[in-house]
Amino acid sequence: MFRIEEPGYFYFLTVIPVMIVIFLFVLWWKKRTQRKFSDLNLLKKTAPNTSTFKPTLKLVIFLLGITFLIISLVNPKMGTKLKTVKREGVDVVFALDVSKSMLAEDIAPNRLEKAKQIISKTIDKLGSDRVGIIIYAGNSYPLLPITTDHAAANMFLQNANPDMVSSQGTAINEALELAKTYYNNDEQTNRFLIIISDGEDHQEETKQVAQNLANEGVKIYTIGIGTESGSPIPMRLNGSMIGYKKNRKGETVITKRVPKVLKGIADAGKGEFIDGNITEKPVKVMAGIIANAEKNEFETKQFSDYEDQFQWFLGIALLFLIIDVLLFDKKTKWLRKVDLFNEEKNKK
Repeated sequence: MFRIEEPGYFYFLTVIPVMIVIFLFVLWWKKRTQRKFSDLNLLKKTAPNTSTFKPTLKLVIFLLGITFLIISLVNPKMGTKLKTVKREGVDVVFALDVSKSMLAEDIAPNRLEKAKQIISKTIDKLGSDRVGIIIYAGNSYPLLPITTDHAAANMFLQNANPDMVSSQGTAINEALELAKTYYNNDEQTNRFLIIISDGEDHQEETKQVAQNLANEGVKIYTIGIGTESGSPIPMRLNGSMIGYKKNRKGETVITKRVPKVLKGIADAGKGEFIDGNITEKPVKVMAGIIANAEKNEFETKQFSDYEDQFQWFLGIALLFLIIDVLLFDKKTKWLRKVDLFNEEKNKK
């Protein structure tokens, strides 16, 4: 398991494309100046030992040296031992609605991005609690199994989008059924399911499924995103706006938040409904509820004894830089005889 100690140094990698651009500019300038001074074939004859390949080779070697030097600065570390540790926390599963209606822009930047912000900020406020993520539309899919790795949760969350679910719709009961498989610790007394949606659910049995889940000890909270006045659903192709979604009659579809559905699910799940149009409100409410919940002890495996690996990258960097210093721009005698790059042939 790798860990990066100083990721900020990765910004130094931006110097590499800058150096390539400068090199190409200088190469173009030299060619242009040489043409003004004399004929190129004549110049090759007056300077027969000049190599056209060596400068490029030196640049590649130099940039490789710089790259490995930067990697050594970020100091990659490797976990050499996997050990079992005991932690205290609760289990929190987020069910994120990724149906097309969540692309509506009545809440900036759109409902889906607002939902992601709420989940991400809530995760950031959790302690040693375990988290899992479900995405759903017409069907539900596990995006991330329950884990203590909050960084991984945030990373997977950013990739969630409607294209990940083959069937469109808003079947919340599908997410509720899948959530049952997430809570793998029967001794955990505090288990939370947080549903983030606009509430456009068309399944009559959703409340009953929520009640069954609550009877198994899972508290269900719902967070509503969107306005009750509604908004059209933008359609995009390759990132460009091509219009709004229309029904079979050719009329523009207006999607609205349905708080009644979300409140009904929350009541059946022994939780509560929270307005999610202002990010900080649901984050504060859920963080407070989870923080005040009774914590149970559980075991988890994690890497320990992380050892520095920067010395390997530093050694490779120094090797490349030394080669760059020892490599001259002129043709190498033995390489000239081999004529590997057809430099002598091209001269004739």
